[in-house]
Amino acid sequence: MEKPLRYLCEELGYQFKCMQLLKEAVTHRSFSAEYKIDYDNQRLEFLGDAVVEIIITNMLYRRYTEEPEGILTKIRAALARQEALAEIARELDLAEYLRVGRGESASGGHNRDSTLCDAFEAVAGAIYLDGGYEVAEQVLEPLFDKIFPEPHNLLNSSNPKGKLQEFVQRGGSSSAPKYQIENKEGPDHDCTFTVSVTIKGEKIAEGKGRNRKLAEMQAAMKALEVLSS
Repeated sequence: MEKPLRYLCEELGYQFKCMQLLKEAVTHRSFSAEYKIDYDNQRLEFLGDAVVEIIITNMLYRRYTEEPEGILTKIRAALARQEALAEIARELDLAEYLRVGRGESASGGHNRDSTLCDAFEAVAGAIYLDGGYEVAEQVLEPLFDKIFPEPHNLLNSSNPKGKLQEFVQRGGSSSAPKYQIENKEGPDHDCTFTVSVTIKGEKIAEGKGRNRKLAEMQAAMKALEVLSS
């Protein structure tokens, strides 16, 4: 059973004037189909996608005053990607509030990156409709700051393992980074992997992810940050 939405309002730091908007934002199409209700969060997701993009654009424009358009575009794309928005959704425990059908819930669908990303965008759209753009920016921008305090670092996220390999080779080493699973928690449909990356026998960093690939990418990104500093 999903948590009461008043707790999600507390997580967001925003009290909706129209709670029906928030209720719609957390309603997955599988729930609507199963219980024969005439709304789901797909339209709010469509709106929220644009709201999130303009919030990110404004944030980057103010923060990186010297960067050219091409770099800002790449950072914005990294911040707006599915995995990044799903990470913010998890910070809000959004999966605990989602209304999904029984089959979707049994298969762990409420924890999928795609479902969480869509729900986050729908919540963004709901806040925009309820309070306007300035309110949406005030509520959502701090979430990006909390999860991604240095958005510029996300430029490494397009191919972090490849960039780490290049970094190591430029340093004169012929040894490839080695990745190893350190831990796996949770059931198969909702597990978290912890992976370490080692270079020349030295453990450099660890990363976590919903699957091994994502955990390796996180480990590579963190290793790049450590080695670059």
